[in-house]
Amino acid sequence: MEVVKVDIDTAAPQHPEAAILIIYTGGTVGMVFDEAARHLVPFNFSQIVDHVPELRQFNYLLTVLSLEPAIDSSNVSVEDWLLLARLIGENYARYDGFVVLHGTDTMAYSASALSYLLENLQKPVIFTGAQVPIGRIRTDARENLITALQIAATKNKEGKSMVPEVCIYFRNLLLRGNRSKKVESSHFDAFKSGNYPPLAETGIDIDYKQEYMLAHPRAPFKVHQHLDNRVAVLKLFPGISPEVVRSVLQAPGLRGVVMETFGSGNAPTSAWFLDLLQAAVDRGVYIVNVSQCDEGRVDQGRYETSKYLLNMGTLGGADITTEAAITKLMYVLGLGLDEEQTRDLLQRNLRGEISL
Repeated sequence: MEVVKVDIDTAAPQHPEAAILIIYTGGTVGMVFDEAARHLVPFNFSQIVDHVPELRQFNYLLTVLSLEPAIDSSNVSVEDWLLLARLIGENYARYDGFVVLHGTDTMAYSASALSYLLENLQKPVIFTGAQVPIGRIRTDARENLITALQIAATKNKEGKSMVPEVCIYFRNLLLRGNRSKKVESSHFDAFKSGNYPPLAETGIDIDYKQEYMLAHPRAPFKVHQHLDNRVAVLKLFPGISPEVVRSVLQAPGLRGVVMETFGSGNAPTSAWFLDLLQAAVDRGVYIVNVSQCDEGRVDQGRYETSKYLLNMGTLGGADITTEAAITKLMYVLGLGLDEEQTRDLLQRNLRGEISL
């Protein structure tokens, strides 16, 4: 993976209001139609002002780090998340905010992962992208990029960054990254946050909801560089067979499972199912119970069909999303802690990903 640096000439004066680092990973947002090749290709970011002339009105110092080759978000990997965290860490002192241009399909996973890797974050890391390429007339890329840059540059009355956390900005909404989920593939409002309010809404002005934002941490900023991907997602459905459950829970080297259950955390009470779960827990596999519902929360023990899970040692995921849960598992397991500390962190609110 090569990282190419591009300084953007926005005709800004010598004393910019803010310095923003844009990291282009790939995705629709950075694509244009190549007439000769007759298909979409990544465009040269040195020419971004030609595609988004509004950037000339910014009093910002803009720099782009472009990952080459560009990553289709369906191919994003743990290594890519660690690279993004490392690039932000290496450039943290030089910039007021960061905008990550990313494909929409796995953006919620990447934003969740970065929220854990960037501990005590005091500056905005805003993920954005587009449903329509920037080179098309009816693109959403320009507005998403322009507003993401404005949010990344905005400071509060104390001169601190307005949004000191990892977020997704898309179609008039600023959402906490680890609360977000992609819900649309053919409309511009592609993301929602079912269990947490937007951090800002945009119209004529940007209306920030500071009461919902994370507080500025007092501890020093820290970048983590370890994730353990020996994890799996087990989605339950009526009629699921012992063979399917066994194939997941007995995967070689497995350390953690996000189990998507029904409603408020309910699961089958068949003896074979409970026996397989208990055997996995006894082997040291951490099982996090997450609801399949987009809204609501897991309340283990509320019904008899979840009381068994509570008693055997599965961990209630509260109102966490699957995207945030699986990346949290990777992060916590990557810390290399003992069982008691691991179980504690998996149930604790680390970066605003759950409501306790």
